Amino acid sequence: MASHEPPVDVGLYVHVAFCKTKCYYCDFNTYAGLGHLIPSYVEALRSEIRRLPHSLPGLGPLPGPFRIGSIFFGGGTPSLLNPDQIAAVLDAAASWPISKAAEVTMEANPDDLSRDYLREIRAAGVNRLSVGVQSFDDSMLKRLGRRHDASSAQNALRDARAAGFDNLSFDLMFALPGQTVEQWQQTLDQALELDPDHLSLYNLQIEPDTPFESWVASGQLAVPDDDAAADFYQAAIDRLQSGGYRHYEISNWARRQSDHDFRAQHNLRYWRNQPYFGVGAGAHSGYLDFRYANERRPLAYASRTRHGESTVESVERIEPAVAMAETMMLGLRLDEGVLVETFRLRFGQTPKEVYGETLRELEDASLIVADGNQITLTPRGRFVGNEVFRRFLP
Repeated sequence: MASHEPPVDVGLYVHVAFCKTKCYYCDFNTYAGLGHLIPSYVEALRSEIRRLPHSLPGLGPLPGPFRIGSIFFGGGTPSLLNPDQIAAVLDAAASWPISKAAEVTMEANPDDLSRDYLREIRAAGVNRLSVGVQSFDDSMLKRLGRRHDASSAQNALRDARAAGFDNLSFDLMFALPGQTVEQWQQTLDQALELDPDHLSLYNLQIEPDTPFESWVASGQLAVPDDDAAADFYQAAIDRLQSGGYRHYEISNWARRQSDHDFRAQHNLRYWRNQPYFGVGAGAHSGYLDFRYANERRPLAYASRTRHGESTVESVERIEPAVAMAETMMLGLRLDEGVLVETFRLRFGQTPKEVYGETLRELEDASLIVADGNQITLTPRGRFVGNEVFRRFLP
């Protein structure tokens, strides 16, 4: 019997768990030297997509219906997939209803982006490109273990425009080992010369079990402290504001343009705590009252899929108190903040009814503004966001 429920709009995240080399700071679920697995992995992705929603161990299949509102190829290095493989994954996604306005983003390494490749993935359906530039300083790129140089990044970005990409984003990192604020400002200036539609700027984090962690511990590597990192962040805020970009999320800026919203539509789903499916090795999903994660090993993931077995490795039921806390913490990352009426419609209570004392204390400390239907971070609150977010943990 056909369901008459309206479809739930979801994001589809496609994890490509392969890299040619692994950067010194990276702790993502990615693997170098396993490129020969890509063809079978793509078939596994196609199979998993067609079987959505997932069947959860002990619970069976999750109910539908749903509609795909955005697609994001992340990694790893999705640009290791050839255009036919990208098209094949998108063809599998088309077995489900897809919004006509769906944003289809692919992360890419500049070294992989030849002019022909860019034209072919654009023709396959990728309409937004997120390029991992990280820096326009060759010495910094070498220190990070990146396999491209500044020139190849600049060429790739220009070629992407020529190939028809009118929604172009790139990532930059700051507070790098040995980096000065002046060098960071030069990188920002070089970035803006390329006229991107969107920028994601990340403070370097030293993650466990990475080469950077061992080098910092041994004294081989020194990174700027928190006060210095704040100076880098303020320099970015000032430069991008003067360049006409909207600081719409703590780490993200979008071009201001009246006839197009250049904010990352797929990532907005995460920050608004909306549902998404993740496919691929180690991918996470959040749908209805559950959060779950796939088998992390690419070979085991592909084998499970090939044999018709569940790829889900772990399942967590999200209790209402956790869902409310996560909605506050994620929503406050956005300049639109937490919308009171949206929160009430979802949870049956307003944020003030749930977190009244906490909100008053944060307002008194000038870290948030609770103004009518919005609760937002102040400029000061953005610098200490993690301290604010912890206040909502149950």
